[in-house]
Amino acid sequence: MSLASVSLARSGGATSPPAEARVSPAVLDFAQVYDAHVDLVWRALRRFGVAEASLEDATQDVFLVVHRRLAEFEGRSSVSTWLYGIAVGVARNHRRTRRRRPEQPTEGVEDELVAHGASPERSASDRETVRMLDALLGELDADKREVFVLAELEELTAPEIGAALGLNVNTVYTRLRAARAAFEQALARLRAREQDEEGRVGP
Repeated sequence: MSLASVSLARSGGATSPPAEARVSPAVLDFAQVYDAHVDLVWRALRRFGVAEASLEDATQDVFLVVHRRLAEFEGRSSVSTWLYGIAVGVARNHRRTRRRRPEQPTEGVEDELVAHGASPERSASDRETVRMLDALLGELDADKREVFVLAELEELTAPEIGAALGLNVNTVYTRLRAARAAFEQALARLRAREQDEEGRVGP
């Protein structure tokens, strides 16, 4: 796995929403925003590090904020970019308040993240990719993880990431370079552990 192969996990098993035109707040309807973006929000929260057991609550938290602030949306960015920014804040709160507890099983999440209708072999491969990606993302600090997810997985541009996170573009590029380097270092450590385990097992 490398930065190039991260694309295997980009779509999250769901069709990405089409590019959005900037819209006037007057045409936004909460039910339509929810229906069009709930999958995007759920997927982003998982990638930002929200535990599986908390995903439903975190998704509800995002849309509670959306409902409260929808009238304030000025159309300066796309709706999805605005939602990513809200999701980042909610994910931070959930990570901060989560008590220490055993990791929750992630098989259900992986089934949602792999492509539907794939062959058993391809599905197994995709699930392994998701597990590996989740482990690697877990080794990034929050700032690097957020920028990396938005750039490499959600495929936002630097200006869009800046709008979502409240950062200037230069800061986005700086964090993204650091995040990519940290990701590659985490990947190298993972590969070294795997080779060590294979060496101990032997032929």
